[in-house]
Amino acid sequence: MADLNDKKTGFSHEKIETNNFLMIVLILLVVSFGGLVEIVPLFFQKSTTEPIKGLEPYTPLQLVGRDIYQREGCYNCHSQMIRPLRAETLRYGHYSVAGEFVYDHPFQWGSKRTGPDLHRVGGKYSDEWQRIHLINPRDLVPESIMPAYPWLENAPVNTDIGKNMAALRKVGVPYTDEQIAGAAAEVEGKTELDAIIAYMQVLGIHLK
Repeated sequence: MADLNDKKTGFSHEKIETNNFLMIVLILLVVSFGGLVEIVPLFFQKSTTEPIKGLEPYTPLQLVGRDIYQREGCYNCHSQMIRPLRAETLRYGHYSVAGEFVYDHPFQWGSKRTGPDLHRVGGKYSDEWQRIHLINPRDLVPESIMPAYPWLENAPVNTDIGKNMAALRKVGVPYTDEQIAGAAAEVEGKTELDAIIAYMQVLGIHLK
């Protein structure tokens, strides 16, 4: 009769659960495999890799505005991802689809909504409304807790935006040599307020 006190060989629940290093390695393997199975197929689906109809890369001014949006931390309070739930589509519009974000590096989806989702804000308000709202939100929405950004009105834009466009071309955004070369002239004389308004006015307008 085998000795019941003989040590068990191979993998067992007890061996895995009492060995921290082994447990960590196995968890990492499982999570990595699961992640690959979930993510890799998306790279081969046209609905997630091709732009929707009418979508164009950001213009130089819009791209400057997007940089300002990130610099000022707007993503900390505003998401850009409308989920396919009735409560969200009734309030914000058509749910977001992957083909709308193929030129976004990085994505601005977010998950925190201290303020409303902005993915369909393009064209919802006039440029003048956006201008007043950014300079002092409480002039239009008295109960707003959004910070004011009055300095944007007099801050000149970054005219080196062509370098950003050249970098984005390397990751797949189809900017031409002519567009990159003419970027500085296109934004010359504009303010950061003009730029961020241009960016917000193009958000989500290609799908209604």
